[in-house]
Amino acid sequence: MKKIGIFYGSTTGSTKAVAYKLAKLLNVEEADVHEVASVAPSALGNYDVLIFGTSTWGSGDLQEDWYDFVDGAAALDLRGKTIALFGCGDETMSDTFCSAVGKLYEKFKSTGAEFVGAFDVDGYSFNHSDAEVDGRYVGLLLDEVNHPEYTDLRLRKWATEVTEAIK
Repeated sequence: MKKIGIFYGSTTGSTKAVAYKLAKLLNVEEADVHEVASVAPSALGNYDVLIFGTSTWGSGDLQEDWYDFVDGAAALDLRGKTIALFGCGDETMSDTFCSAVGKLYEKFKSTGAEFVGAFDVDGYSFNHSDAEVDGRYVGLLLDEVNHPEYTDLRLRKWATEVTEAIK
Protein backbone atom coordinates (compact mmCIF):
# COMPACT_ATOMS: atom_id res chain seq x y z
CA MET A 1 0.00 0.00 0.00
CA LYS A 2 1.38 3.38 -0.99
CA LYS A 3 1.54 6.00 1.75
CA ILE A 4 -0.48 9.12 0.95
CA GLY A 5 0.12 12.60 2.36
CA ILE A 6 -2.29 15.48 1.82
CA PHE A 7 -0.85 19.00 1.93
CA TYR A 8 -3.07 22.07 1.70
CA GLY A 9 -3.16 25.82 2.09
CA SER A 10 -6.46 27.33 3.23
CA THR A 11 -7.48 30.86 4.18
CA THR A 12 -11.24 30.60 4.68
CA GLY A 13 -11.37 26.91 5.58
CA SER A 14 -12.90 25.57 2.36
CA THR A 15 -9.73 23.89 1.10
CA LYS A 16 -9.03 22.50 4.57
CA ALA A 17 -12.53 20.98 4.72
CA VAL A 18 -12.04 19.43 1.27
CA ALA A 19 -8.64 18.03 2.32
CA TYR A 20 -10.23 16.23 5.27
CA LYS A 21 -13.15 14.93 3.17
CA LEU A 22 -10.62 13.62 0.70
CA ALA A 23 -8.63 12.00 3.51
CA LYS A 24 -11.72 10.04 4.56
CA LEU A 25 -12.41 8.93 0.99
CA LEU A 26 -8.81 7.75 0.55
CA ASN A 27 -8.46 6.24 4.05
CA VAL A 28 -5.69 8.69 4.92
CA GLU A 29 -5.05 9.17 8.65
CA GLU A 30 -5.57 12.71 9.98
CA ALA A 31 -1.90 12.76 11.00
CA ASP A 32 -1.05 12.57 7.28
CA VAL A 33 -3.05 15.70 6.43
CA HIS A 34 -0.81 18.77 6.66
CA GLU A 35 -1.35 22.50 6.47
CA VAL A 36 1.62 23.82 4.46
CA ALA A 37 2.03 26.75 6.85
CA SER A 38 2.89 24.28 9.63
CA VAL A 39 5.14 21.72 7.92
CA ALA A 40 8.53 21.74 6.21
CA PRO A 41 8.90 20.60 2.59
CA SER A 42 11.12 17.77 3.83
CA ALA A 43 7.91 16.08 5.08
CA LEU A 44 7.20 15.14 1.46
CA GLY A 45 9.87 12.46 1.78
CA ASN A 46 7.59 10.46 4.10
CA TYR A 47 5.06 9.74 1.35
CA ASP A 48 4.76 7.90 -1.95
CA VAL A 49 1.71 9.88 -3.08
CA LEU A 50 1.48 13.64 -2.54
CA ILE A 51 -1.89 15.34 -2.80
CA PHE A 52 -1.67 19.12 -2.91
CA GLY A 53 -4.64 21.46 -2.43
CA THR A 54 -4.87 25.21 -2.76
CA SER A 55 -7.44 27.93 -3.09
CA THR A 56 -7.05 30.65 -5.71
CA TRP A 57 -6.79 34.32 -4.79
CA GLY A 58 -6.52 37.67 -6.58
CA SER A 59 -5.56 37.24 -10.22
CA GLY A 60 -5.16 33.47 -10.06
CA ASP A 61 -2.60 33.44 -7.25
CA LEU A 62 -1.73 30.62 -4.86
CA GLN A 63 -3.08 30.66 -1.35
CA GLU A 64 -0.49 32.66 0.61
CA ASP A 65 0.82 29.81 2.78
CA TRP A 66 2.00 27.94 -0.31
CA TYR A 67 4.68 30.42 -1.38
CA ASP A 68 7.42 29.51 1.10
CA PHE A 69 6.52 25.82 1.05
CA VAL A 70 6.41 25.46 -2.72
CA ASP A 71 9.77 27.13 -3.25
CA GLY A 72 11.47 24.58 -1.00
CA ALA A 73 9.39 21.63 -2.19
CA ALA A 74 9.80 22.33 -5.91
CA ALA A 75 13.59 22.18 -5.48
CA LEU A 76 13.36 18.57 -4.24
CA ASP A 77 13.94 15.49 -6.36
CA LEU A 78 10.55 13.78 -6.23
CA ARG A 79 11.27 11.04 -8.77
CA GLY A 80 9.35 7.90 -7.87
CA LYS A 81 6.59 9.90 -6.19
CA THR A 82 3.11 10.60 -7.52
CA ILE A 83 1.36 13.97 -7.27
CA ALA A 84 -2.36 14.72 -7.49
CA LEU A 85 -3.75 18.26 -7.30
CA PHE A 86 -7.03 19.81 -6.18
CA GLY A 87 -8.23 23.32 -5.59
CA CYS A 88 -11.11 25.54 -4.59
CA GLY A 89 -12.12 28.63 -6.49
CA ASP A 90 -15.03 30.77 -7.57
CA GLU A 91 -16.35 30.28 -11.10
CA THR A 92 -17.52 33.92 -11.18
CA MET A 93 -13.80 34.79 -11.28
CA SER A 94 -14.13 33.47 -14.80
CA ASP A 95 -10.70 34.49 -16.13
CA THR A 96 -8.69 32.89 -13.30
CA PHE A 97 -10.89 30.06 -11.94
CA CYS A 98 -8.68 27.73 -9.86
CA SER A 99 -5.58 28.99 -11.68
CA ALA A 100 -3.54 28.38 -8.52
CA VAL A 101 -3.87 24.64 -9.22
CA GLY A 102 -2.17 25.27 -12.55
CA LYS A 103 0.57 27.21 -10.78
CA LEU A 104 1.24 24.24 -8.48
CA TYR A 105 1.39 22.00 -11.53
CA GLU A 106 3.95 24.29 -13.18
CA LYS A 107 6.05 24.49 -10.01
CA PHE A 108 6.20 20.71 -9.53
CA LYS A 109 6.60 19.63 -13.19
CA SER A 110 10.39 19.72 -12.94
CA THR A 111 10.61 17.57 -9.78
CA GLY A 112 10.46 14.25 -11.63
CA ALA A 113 7.19 13.19 -9.97
CA GLU A 114 4.40 11.56 -11.96
CA PHE A 115 1.09 13.42 -12.05
CA VAL A 116 -2.28 11.67 -11.77
CA GLY A 117 -5.82 12.90 -11.27
CA ALA A 118 -6.43 14.99 -14.37
CA PHE A 119 -10.15 15.82 -14.35
CA ASP A 120 -12.81 16.31 -17.01
CA VAL A 121 -13.70 19.89 -17.95
CA ASP A 122 -17.40 19.16 -18.45
CA GLY A 123 -19.85 20.73 -16.00
CA TYR A 124 -17.92 23.92 -15.28
CA SER A 125 -18.71 27.45 -16.46
CA PHE A 126 -15.86 29.98 -16.75
CA ASN A 127 -13.62 31.54 -19.41
CA HIS A 128 -10.08 30.53 -18.44
CA SER A 129 -8.06 28.58 -15.92
CA ASP A 130 -4.30 27.99 -15.79
CA ALA A 131 -5.29 24.55 -14.46
CA GLU A 132 -6.53 23.50 -17.91
CA VAL A 133 -3.87 21.73 -19.97
CA ASP A 134 -4.62 19.90 -23.21
CA GLY A 135 -8.38 20.01 -22.68
CA ARG A 136 -8.37 18.58 -19.13
CA TYR A 137 -7.79 20.01 -15.70
CA VAL A 138 -4.50 19.01 -14.09
CA GLY A 139 -6.51 18.14 -10.99
CA LEU A 140 -9.88 18.42 -9.32
CA LEU A 141 -11.41 21.90 -9.32
CA LEU A 142 -14.20 22.78 -6.90
CA ASP A 143 -16.41 25.82 -6.42
CA GLU A 144 -17.60 25.75 -2.82
CA VAL A 145 -19.02 29.29 -3.20
CA ASN A 146 -21.46 28.82 -6.07
CA HIS A 147 -21.70 25.05 -6.54
CA PRO A 148 -21.17 23.18 -3.26
CA GLU A 149 -23.80 20.69 -4.43
CA TYR A 150 -21.23 19.22 -6.87
CA THR A 151 -18.41 18.84 -4.36
CA ASP A 152 -19.16 15.43 -2.87
CA LEU A 153 -19.89 13.79 -6.23
CA ARG A 154 -16.75 15.26 -7.82
CA LEU A 155 -14.65 14.30 -4.78
CA ARG A 156 -15.85 10.68 -4.89
CA LYS A 157 -15.25 10.42 -8.63
CA TRP A 158 -11.78 11.96 -8.37
CA ALA A 159 -10.80 9.88 -5.34
CA THR A 160 -11.73 6.73 -7.26
CA GLU A 161 -9.67 7.85 -10.27
CA VAL A 162 -6.65 8.69 -8.11
CA THR A 163 -6.94 5.37 -6.25
CA GLU A 164 -6.96 3.47 -9.56
CA ALA A 165 -4.00 5.46 -10.88
CA ILE A 166 -1.77 4.78 -7.86
CA LYS A 167 -2.35 1.03 -7.60
